Amino acid sequence: MVVDPAEAAPVRAALAARGLNLAALLVTHHHADHTGGVPALRAEYEVPAYGPAAEDIACLTHRLREGEAVEIPQLGLKLAVWEIPGHTRGHLAYVGADFAFCGDTLFSAGCGRLFEGTPAQMYASLQRLAALPETTRVCCAHEYTLANLRFAAVVEPDNADRIAYQGRCEAKRAAGEPTLPSTIGLERAVNPFLRVHTPTVAAAIAQHYGYCPADPVERFRLLRQWKDGFRG
Repeated sequence: MVVDPAEAAPVRAALAARGLNLAALLVTHHHADHTGGVPALRAEYEVPAYGPAAEDIACLTHRLREGEAVEIPQLGLKLAVWEIPGHTRGHLAYVGADFAFCGDTLFSAGCGRLFEGTPAQMYASLQRLAALPETTRVCCAHEYTLANLRFAAVVEPDNADRIAYQGRCEAKRAAGEPTLPSTIGLERAVNPFLRVHTPTVAAAIAQHYGYCPADPVERFRLLRQWKDGFRG
């Protein structure tokens, strides 16, 4: 199973190197860096390709909506399909027993930009993911962790969990290792976009903007706006 293949060639090479067969393709949203490899892989391996019904993605065989499920018997998997709009209007998550493929909605220590959805939609999507069990593995689509942690360090400079996590992630990247997957429990502790309700994040917003609204959606909007312009 491959999620959000940007290109076909690396997938083909990885399958060959490991002696694996491709069982299915899962797509979270329509952006080219998540779908570019789908047509070629579909044609070569003749496997099902799942993705959002609300978005125009070439070569999908199954167009999914909230409440449906994806079953991959070769892997013994049944994944719940969640609509988590915000980054795009039809963005999906695929949620298993102890993991979630969440695309560009929830990153480690960050979240995706709002290209098509509203702050209220994205906030609700993040809150839904954050309510998963704390041991749930967060399988996001990009290795943005260190960049996100640099922003988180400005928002919550004294967050001990963030400080420890940043050190671990820096060591992993220096060794050529990925920082992912994360876990929901860790994200609740270090990710400022899941922490807009906390006094420390509220204080940071107030310091940056001169005020902090009571509405958590408005806090989220301001925090995302701040991150959009951050160059740390």
